[in-house]
Amino acid sequence: MANRTTLLPETPVATVAEYVAGGGGRGLERARTLGADAVIDEVTEAGLRGRGGAGFPTGRKWRSLRELPGAPKFAVCNAAEGEPGTFKDRAILRADPYQVVEGLAIAAFAIGPDEVFLALKASFERERDRVVRAAQELEAEGLLEDLTVTVVSGPEEYLFGEETALLEVIEGRDPLPRHLPPYVQGLFVASPQIGWHSHEAGQHGATNAGANPTLVNNVETLADVTHILAEGPEWFRSIGTAASPGPVLVTIVGDVRAPGVHEVEMGTPLGDVIDRCGGLDASRRVKAVFSGVTNRVLPGDRIDVVLTYEALREAGSGLGAAGFIVNDDTACMVDVADVFARFLWVESCGQCPACKIGTGRISDALDQLRVGTGGEAALRVLQHSLRIVTDGNRCFLPVEARQVVASILETFPDDVVAHLEGRCRSTRTFGLPKLTDLEAGVAVMDEHQAAKQPDWTYAA
Repeated sequence: MANRTTLLPETPVATVAEYVAGGGGRGLERARTLGADAVIDEVTEAGLRGRGGAGFPTGRKWRSLRELPGAPKFAVCNAAEGEPGTFKDRAILRADPYQVVEGLAIAAFAIGPDEVFLALKASFERERDRVVRAAQELEAEGLLEDLTVTVVSGPEEYLFGEETALLEVIEGRDPLPRHLPPYVQGLFVASPQIGWHSHEAGQHGATNAGANPTLVNNVETLADVTHILAEGPEWFRSIGTAASPGPVLVTIVGDVRAPGVHEVEMGTPLGDVIDRCGGLDASRRVKAVFSGVTNRVLPGDRIDVVLTYEALREAGSGLGAAGFIVNDDTACMVDVADVFARFLWVESCGQCPACKIGTGRISDALDQLRVGTGGEAALRVLQHSLRIVTDGNRCFLPVEARQVVASILETFPDDVVAHLEGRCRSTRTFGLPKLTDLEAGVAVMDEHQAAKQPDWTYAA
């Protein structure tokens, strides 16, 4: 039987028969043989870290959920990919959704939830069709036993991908982040902020103050789990580095000839993956690279950094979801900062006034600086707003605004001065790479994002 050791097979897996013929199902079969505790041990020994952005050790997360006393419990696959510059989860769901459903089933077996969900955006029609069919086929084959995977479609908002807002969407509400994490305040809690309920629990009601502990894992993380259980933790550790083992899916977009998603070993230099995407035009050099909009900018002279959590952190940035936006030396970093800041402002939910007001002021000040009307006053507004934007924040969005904008201003002061003095000569229009498609070296951006307003409506 062939070993299935790639997250992105060259030919998409079309049916459950193809999946099983290629080795699919072995991970779940082995999990049931080992038992729940041993499964968690295997994931822990493999050293898998969450591929959704935070990089938290997956085995440790599973162990903590399994040991929590709350009931019922739930498991959720987060497929609401919306980070600018990222497409790897959708690439997985297009190429082989069966491995994701199998990984979710392994997670369910390990922590013992009552129900499992997979949540993705309603606009991901192609991916939804693939994963719904995969779940139905695996269930019909008896591979999931009595487990049913409920696929939930949600809104286009960026915060849908935030794990607590994801739970809100599954419950039928808007993607508004909660104060407490899912392992404290999970799905279907009657009073979601404290886990208290004044009435007898219903079908999904909390049965104790443990507040329905809920596991949330990313698409790529669960796909990795399937292969770890099928091949063993030693196989996974034979790939990558000691501290960051395994493969990683890297999205490269921006000023490269052939944007794409590539599966590489952890520890691969970022520049090598940029080269896989055709590199830049011959006369151009890399000026800046952004890991989505969640981390500090990586200047162009640092693209020799290797793709590990540790190396990117030491370089002053972060791996995030491994979606990289490349800018060449024709880009004005004030323009880039302005586009990023506006995205975070309009995507802020408004629950935390410091975030909504602060991101708005940051966006306004950058826009004034960009068009040449702000001057030193705009810089003072930026400095003040960047200090206070995270006051009382529920989620990471205002931290992202502070990190990415402040790092651009600090790393590229010449671009800022050029705008202050009215001598910026850039004629480019920077488009936010919020991707709707990425295939065959062609990246398609969301054409509606520029019209989005801070109240989540769209201008005509």
